[in-house]
Amino acid sequence: MYKIALVGKPNVGKSTLFNRLTNSKKAISLDIPGTTRDRINGKVEWLNSHYLITDTGGITNEDLKFQQQIQQQVMYAIEESNLILFILSAKEGVDNDDKYIAKLLKKNKAKNVILVLNKAENPDIDTKPYYNLGFNKLFLVSAVHGIGTGTLMDEIAKYTQGFKDKEEKDTKFCIIGKTNVGKSTLMNAILNKERVLVSPIEHTTRDAIDENFYMNNELYTIIDTAGIRRKGHITDIAEKFSIMRTQQAIERSDIILFMIDGSIPFTEQDEIIGGLAYKANIPTIIIVNKWDNISSKDSLTMPHMLKAIRQRFAYLSWAPVVFISAKKKERVNTIFQTMGEIKKQLQIKVSTGMLNDIINKAQINNPSPKFKGGRISISYATQTQSQIPTFVLFCNNPQFLHFTYARYIENQIREAFNINLVPITVYYKDKNARIRFDNKK
Repeated sequence: MYKIALVGKPNVGKSTLFNRLTNSKKAISLDIPGTTRDRINGKVEWLNSHYLITDTGGITNEDLKFQQQIQQQVMYAIEESNLILFILSAKEGVDNDDKYIAKLLKKNKAKNVILVLNKAENPDIDTKPYYNLGFNKLFLVSAVHGIGTGTLMDEIAKYTQGFKDKEEKDTKFCIIGKTNVGKSTLMNAILNKERVLVSPIEHTTRDAIDENFYMNNELYTIIDTAGIRRKGHITDIAEKFSIMRTQQAIERSDIILFMIDGSIPFTEQDEIIGGLAYKANIPTIIIVNKWDNISSKDSLTMPHMLKAIRQRFAYLSWAPVVFISAKKKERVNTIFQTMGEIKKQLQIKVSTGMLNDIINKAQINNPSPKFKGGRISISYATQTQSQIPTFVLFCNNPQFLHFTYARYIENQIREAFNINLVPITVYYKDKNARIRFDNKK
């Protein structure tokens, strides 16, 4: 896919333009310099072509926090991209930071650079100072209002003529967890490069960071997310937006990696974050990180930890558990082996005949208890197409279903068809609902 990078100093509107072009709110956009730190990828579609656009942190000549790491991430984006959009601000004019970035681009022989003058709502702007930076093409836009973005995309389309664009199906997975459990370290370990900033400072990662990669000839998209702290500890507006991005990352994922720190006791916050995975009803792998930090391990350490996890996160009883050290890159491959097993279970198709045999035997061996004035009787069952294994059971009255019997039926289905690594959904539907509905007409 054709790659475009947005480069510029802090607070020129790179993230606003990114959100405008990708038609999303993926990047946190605030009037606070330094809000964006890592590279953020998004897809743009224009004139039946697809582009991968990368938002980057603001480059400045000043010695600010994370500036060295931010600049390193920007340089990675420049190296990987086919086209650079050098974003400037019409309200601030050209300053030393703009000149510094221009020198960086020339020094690194960045090809195909387009100057984009943002915040240019007033068309009567003296553009000569911007051309003096040494680049030939300048486009005036207003990312906030969408002015000039169509003309800019038309120009970008000229650069991509003859470029072969192919869309591939990928498996998307996100990493969620508390601050400083090692999410960004795991992402870097998987990609085998310093893709995201890693720091002992809490909440270094703010955005949901996407990156495509191949593993065993399969295309994956990994999404690193900001660490989630307790609500009472969240005072920064950027952090509040980060949590929203984490929730959005979960919604667009096929699999969740729920990371916990195995070297310290579990906390209530771990349970809350695990609850996000449970509510999403998406296949989840519990990643126990920092396993190398436990010095006195023996043959019983892992079984005891596994038992504690099953007790503390009982609502994720079906989620496989993987023990790793992201820092030392130990057992990281086990994650992908487990993903492979999960994907196989997601593809399980159960014949209607076999499913009904299992349900009928389950009712004979363990008749339903009386509940709310009646006993539930399941007469027919079928599997429906969905992201996870989903079954519809037609019965006399769903109100007669006790939750313990629902759990029993679910366990019978899981055991019969070896579905033990993913969530399943079982709907109970009144078999007479349609007839009753018709009678009301």
